[in-house]
Amino acid sequence: MNGGQSAEVPGTWSATLEWLVLRLAPRCPDLGFLEVRYRRKSWRRLDSCVEDAAAGLRALQGRGVERCALVGFSMGGAVSVLAASGDAVRAVLGLAPWLPEDLSFEPLRGKRFAVIHGSLDRGVPGIPGVTPASSRRGFERARASGVADAHYTVVSGGLHGTAVRAPWGLVRLPRAYGWANLVARELERFQASG
Repeated sequence: MNGGQSAEVPGTWSATLEWLVLRLAPRCPDLGFLEVRYRRKSWRRLDSCVEDAAAGLRALQGRGVERCALVGFSMGGAVSVLAASGDAVRAVLGLAPWLPEDLSFEPLRGKRFAVIHGSLDRGVPGIPGVTPASSRRGFERARASGVADAHYTVVSGGLHGTAVRAPWGLVRLPRAYGWANLVARELERFQASG
């Protein structure tokens, strides 16, 4: 699940998720990857983004997928948490996740919840970001709400995500390979959980 912004703009594909999938697919050949493209990618339309995620999950189930892990980048962290209520979702992985104060973690009950966050993540003018302290507070609220299997990891020197899009293609951000290794380990845990 992609990130978002304040302005209500049409959905786009995520450079961070695209970069990660290009590295993860060969390492996790038994997994399939699906990216949800929101109709409007704005945290002001969070309910609509969750509806888009639910539609993606229904499409997977229509193809016979019985279990999945949701990976949410930035605002996609909140989207993934809220979309996790179905039996098919077994794990949620938040990458620099936005976990607002009023977010219910009830959909995570009985599921694995892991957060990976860059230590240098900050919002800068014109570019949203999420501080590690903010995601850590959300993570602690999730643990306090009864999520049994929860893990938080910081990528030293990591920024907000793994890549940005330039006119010539994807540009890798510092510590991107560290992110990829941590995400791969989480996906391997998901696969091993059967």
